[in-house]
Amino acid sequence: MSTFTIGLGCDRGALLQTVRDAVHAALREAGAQPEQVAAAASITLKRDEEALLAFAQEAGWTLHFYAPEELAAVPVPNPSETVRRYTGTPSVSEAAALLAAGPGTPMAALVVEKLKLRGVDNRNVTVSIARKN
Repeated sequence: MSTFTIGLGCDRGALLQTVRDAVHAALREAGAQPEQVAAAASITLKRDEEALLAFAQEAGWTLHFYAPEELAAVPVPNPSETVRRYTGTPSVSEAAALLAAGPGTPMAALVVEKLKLRGVDNRNVTVSIARKN
């Protein structure tokens, strides 16, 4: 059975339900089950983001955080200048998923690129899923 890593990005103050809905939508798109997820990751700016922390704990996943410079060094299919302006890196979810999958994981490992969901809280959550090496 394949294992996957999940990259997470979100607007500040996103609700746990919005994170949950976005992750489950991405897992459905990947044809993956939550128990196939080896790790989740985000940017260091989100170390205190309650919904991300709560979701990882609820799912039983280890949550890794990467510095903007680490994320910026990863080639991704959907870089965003808006994301770069706010975070210092053109990608959070795609780059975090690839980094969590292991050193040198290629862009082709992304099975879900950048699924973006706006929740009832009017906050965006982005989720990317990579196949782990």
